[in-house]
Amino acid sequence: MPVMAATLILLYFGYRCIHDNITTMMEQIRHQLRGKLHVDTEFGTFLGDTRIRLLEAIATHGSITRAAKAVPLSYKAAWDAIDAMNNLAEHPLVVRSTGGRHGGGTAITDYGRKVVALYRALEAEYQATLDRMTSAMGDEQTGDFKQFRQLLRRLSMKTSARNQFAGTIIGLREGDVDFEVRLRLDAENELVAVITHESAESLGLQIGMEINALVKSSSVLLLTDPGVRTSARNQLWGEVARISDGSVNAEITLVLPGGKTICAVITHDSMVNLGLAVGQHACAVFKASTVILCLYA
Repeated sequence: MPVMAATLILLYFGYRCIHDNITTMMEQIRHQLRGKLHVDTEFGTFLGDTRIRLLEAIATHGSITRAAKAVPLSYKAAWDAIDAMNNLAEHPLVVRSTGGRHGGGTAITDYGRKVVALYRALEAEYQATLDRMTSAMGDEQTGDFKQFRQLLRRLSMKTSARNQFAGTIIGLREGDVDFEVRLRLDAENELVAVITHESAESLGLQIGMEINALVKSSSVLLLTDPGVRTSARNQLWGEVARISDGSVNAEITLVLPGGKTICAVITHDSMVNLGLAVGQHACAVFKASTVILCLYA
């Protein structure tokens, strides 16, 4: 056989092998299911890929600014995520440090490291399960599964309330008009919610039940004078951790004893009149009627 003909035959078969391999790879990619793991508690979304990467970046950099850039997230979004995680967790995942040679920083706790390790282990198992399911599925089953995952995402609840707390019911008192619910957030803090009888019955409230409490930041007032008396049932003292000031309103974040946080949006003039500054003690005040209770079915 002439050399040229033999070369062309080899090139043809080489092309066919490459073509077949590419086709096989494209079929595998087309049928492959990739999932992002979200860890939800009874109280709402707790962990996801972005939050885990933020925790890992904090462990690496020891700085919220550098960690936020690495994810990437805005500085404010990074702090909001940390506050949400710390408020829902049994123990803080991230702690702040002040002073020192380098002016302080942010550190992930041992509990936070354990949470990250557990998430990554669950994520690996989750993807392995999807891979096994993919290999056993036909085109129609794969499409059905994707539709099912889309339905689950649509049914997931999200809320615009900035303050979300996980609490345990420690007190129930039925009144003539309303129902008073007392929650323990941690060893240092409690809050009170007042809801209707119908709402209490619908939620099936019981002592010892864990439930989520939502408070809009616009419903939170701030005080700095311990001598001021107010009829608001909820008064949580903490330290000003962050101030995001604007021309009209200012967003103030307090760190409560135990590491949980609460956010208040007040006018810029009110912030100036109170003389609020980072490190100052202040009290977050809000009515029991502004607390929304929610329970995952």
